[in-house]
Amino acid sequence: MNIEDYRNYCLSKKEVTEHFPFDEDTLVFKVLGKMFALSSLKRWENGEAFVNLKCDPEYAQELRAEYESVKPGYHMHKKLWNSVYINSGELSPELIRKLIDHSYDMVVKGLPKKLRDSI
Repeated sequence: MNIEDYRNYCLSKKEVTEHFPFDEDTLVFKVLGKMFALSSLKRWENGEAFVNLKCDPEYAQELRAEYESVKPGYHMHKKLWNSVYINSGELSPELIRKLIDHSYDMVVKGLPKKLRDSI
């Protein structure tokens, strides 16, 4: 998966917007104003691509145990966020998309009912 595939996949989801709220390097994707994916563009350019994704705490532990390319979220709440390293070759594009979907769904689930119903 390259940066454009990642970007296009995130933007294909309902009510998703992209932002640079922290600096001009950190690309953040939000669903109805809540962050579900973020990554450093410079790291992608340097061949060290990773994406921070929200994750159910138990599932996060399972993923970290099974894959070396899934680590506790860099600069994030370690229990709820994973850093998913894209260029390792260990993770298939399908699994990466599944993890993006899971993050999106976790955030949507946490939205107020009125917002969830608008999606």
